[in-house]
Amino acid sequence: MNNSANTSTKSILITGASGLIGSKLIRFLQEKGHTVAVLSRSPENIKGAKAFHWDVENKQIDKNAFAGIDTIINLAGAGVAERRWTNSRKQLIIDSRVESVKLLYKAISETKSPVKTFISASAIGFYGDRADEILTEDSSGGSDFLAECCKKWEGAIDEGAQLNMRIVKLRIGLVLARQGGALVEMARTVNFFLGAALGSGKQWMPWIHLTDLLAIFESAVANPEYKGTYNACSSLPVTNSEFTRILARVLFRPVWPVNVPEFVLKALLGEMSTVILNSNRTSSRKLLNMGFHFRYPGLKDALKEIYSH
Repeated sequence: MNNSANTSTKSILITGASGLIGSKLIRFLQEKGHTVAVLSRSPENIKGAKAFHWDVENKQIDKNAFAGIDTIINLAGAGVAERRWTNSRKQLIIDSRVESVKLLYKAISETKSPVKTFISASAIGFYGDRADEILTEDSSGGSDFLAECCKKWEGAIDEGAQLNMRIVKLRIGLVLARQGGALVEMARTVNFFLGAALGSGKQWMPWIHLTDLLAIFESAVANPEYKGTYNACSSLPVTNSEFTRILARVLFRPVWPVNVPEFVLKALLGEMSTVILNSNRTSSRKLLNMGFHFRYPGLKDALKEIYSH
């Protein structure tokens, strides 16, 4: 299925290409006919695409990377759930996102490169904890750490308007893939017969199959009508209890009838427990109105595809 309204090929520069999304996005875009280059701290480790060095912390960037580039896809940022949130870790999470955008814009301006489109990841953490409220791209931002991080991130991205670029921000939910991402840990727990809802279990979990997310990025590349912010999440979000139950069913495992208490999660994870406990009932109506068609709109079919291989 081709979700793109414009089939013209682009010359794309990707940051954060070694992560779950970026590593798959390189091949996906190439298969669509686009030319792909990469900015990386370790360009020697990038396979299948021309790679250039950059170091955000030290504000270093190889400006040769921008020659002939018309589109940038920015996925750079320290992992949110990789380690406990100390004050220094939280600052790193913010700086790795904000400073990477600033460095890119500075290089674009100095090289006068022909970049017309800047597509960046953001996250549904923008909204904070919103219970059952249906969240559209026009909903206000939250006030916890993740929300403040996303606000600063998106604020830095919006500065690109001064360079007369088309700006697209994708607020991404839980990305489902067989290898990498949160699903690996969730499935491991269920497989060890330890499956249980977390906290109240009533919190909404916006999710998306990796295949659909790659298609959203490519649609934003190829279709100039994509502008502004989009919730990059399935059109059918589920609660944590529903997610756990469906995952267990697909894996032929039971689910415990008791939930993991919220205080236990907070004791184990500290402030980072908001990643699990926040409720985000996101709407993908804006994407659907663009003509995007989800290949895996329902969680059961998405998980069946992932575990059928």
